[in-house]
Amino acid sequence: MSVELHRVTVGDVELFDRVAGEVFDGPIVPERLRHYLAEPGHVMILAIEDGVVVGQCAAVIHRHPDKVTELYIDELGTAPSHQRQGIGRRMIDAMFEWGRELGCKESWLGTELDNVAANALYRAIDGRRDTMAYYEFEL
Repeated sequence: MSVELHRVTVGDVELFDRVAGEVFDGPIVPERLRHYLAEPGHVMILAIEDGVVVGQCAAVIHRHPDKVTELYIDELGTAPSHQRQGIGRRMIDAMFEWGRELGCKESWLGTELDNVAANALYRAIDGRRDTMAYYEFEL
């Protein structure tokens, strides 16, 4: 069966009932999902095979008063059974297209330096690598 990409809308909650392992970092919490989908600046693409989500790419549209509109790709995940099949690349390409449709002029993302697969993918699509410090805060 082929993997189809789907642009998620606020009415797509039921698609998250069948998600393959390791597509997301943890289990889907229904209330969080509803809040996420209700935010107009959140965009997500799912990769679906036989009714099961096997991949996801989540992004946020950032609008600034002094810079161009950006597409921040927040998450990219593919089930281990579906990795190295081009699904991540297809989702990134589809997200770039959607971002352009929404007025984005640039896109950015981050990944761990030791994430070999992710770094290889981003280099393959001509991503310009940069380094930065990362800080996390409890709120």
